[in-house]
Amino acid sequence: MVRKKEITRERILTVAYELVVTQGFANFTARKVAHAIDCSTQPLYQEFGSMADLKQAILVKLQHYLVSQVFNQEVTGDRILDLALDYIQFAENNPKLYRAIFIEDHFGANAMQDFTYHYGRRVLAAYKPAQQLAAANRENVITGMWIIAQGVASLVSAGFITISQKQVINLLQAALYDFIHNDRLEDGAITVNSLQSLNQLTKI
Repeated sequence: MVRKKEITRERILTVAYELVVTQGFANFTARKVAHAIDCSTQPLYQEFGSMADLKQAILVKLQHYLVSQVFNQEVTGDRILDLALDYIQFAENNPKLYRAIFIEDHFGANAMQDFTYHYGRRVLAAYKPAQQLAAANRENVITGMWIIAQGVASLVSAGFITISQKQVINLLQAALYDFIHNDRLEDGAITVNSLQSLNQLTKI
């Protein structure tokens, strides 16, 4: 009888993912993951080849989590507004994880920032209030909202500000209305120095 493999790829990924969720990437090493599983580091390298490969698998798992559990929460009924609000609330509820994946850039090449920005563009494509705008103006709507959400989320996660959900909603509503109806970002499209194109990102 063939002996069943005890340390599976899925188990390693699950434990590593939980370590990142609870502790961020502080001291994220093969030894630390192996210790949490109660095994040597050998199974990790047999299943993933390198810690870089394990990080990539964690990246994909995080992206699925954000889309299925975070970015789909309905609060106001406005899809763009809720997406920005979901992002900020994620930062407030998970400050260590937020900073690990969005600020400290442990995945390299701003992968999570790119993913979130391009996901917002997908949402905007079906957002009726902005469909009458020219292409550059539509881009500015999502870019402007992304800049504001990023700023609030960063300040909240670092503990620099305390802001209520109502205050956040009012801030986002005012900005979104201004971007769409007053063409506040009129001076051409804002340039986003994204390092990855949409089709290079994980398909969610």
